[in-house]
Amino acid sequence: MGRLIAVVLFIALMVPAALLFRAWGLASGRRQVAGAAVEFATPTQAGSTYLIRQATHGRRVRRLGLMLGVVAVVVSVVLFAEASVFLWLPAVGAGLLLGVLLAEATRPRPRWGVGTPPRRPRQGEQVSPWLLWTMRAAVAGEVLTAVLLAGELDRAVAVTALAVPLVAWLLAEVALLRALVRPLPAEGADVPVDEAQRTWTAHLVVAAASVLALLPLGSLLLVAGIGLGDEVSGEGAGLVPVALVAGGFSALAAGLAVAGYLLSWLRPVRHTSPALAG
Repeated sequence: MGRLIAVVLFIALMVPAALLFRAWGLASGRRQVAGAAVEFATPTQAGSTYLIRQATHGRRVRRLGLMLGVVAVVVSVVLFAEASVFLWLPAVGAGLLLGVLLAEATRPRPRWGVGTPPRRPRQGEQVSPWLLWTMRAAVAGEVLTAVLLAGELDRAVAVTALAVPLVAWLLAEVALLRALVRPLPAEGADVPVDEAQRTWTAHLVVAAASVLALLPLGSLLLVAGIGLGDEVSGEGAGLVPVALVAGGFSALAAGLAVAGYLLSWLRPVRHTSPALAG
């Protein structure tokens, strides 16, 4: 009976990952709608210039994130020597994602005129509140887990596990706030461009921050569950390691699923009509 309960618990804890996968699948449909609206519109010269500036800015800052990842690899070699080989891919990935977040948080403001009186869309029109609060919950869970396991982790690992998700969350909140308070353009032809850019920014930062929280959270839970092992005793105590391991696998699966959808959002908003191309 104990094994059956453990299996049911393991499956139950994998359900959130499946629900998150489904939610991001629906979000990809929102991306397609926003992109199609830009293609059918004819933006003004200011709107066309805005798209070009945003794409250029994003590429430059993401390269900076790649450089940050390379620096993190060098630092890991200095701190952990040959053991750092397992950290190279996570370090580069974290640098790239932080570059994505920094690019969205520092995007230049458009130079078009704004409507009078200023109008601003609701945040729910840009990104699903469920995805937004899932990101915040993942960051909170990762920070709490890192604090609880701080005594069992190397100091450098513990500091990294705390700093990276917190920095990612702060950058994401800044980007979301900037996208929320920016007024809508005065020209109706530029509204689809502006709405698409807001949608892209909101989903990019939520996805990037979610990945930077879920993957470390999953790793920490797996370490805790495997390390707990035979240390627990008493009736039902064996379910604790199972719950930790299941939660770890669920967080890792959710993080990888979000990362897959994140790749589809990295392409900048474009308008490929003949008029713009000319």
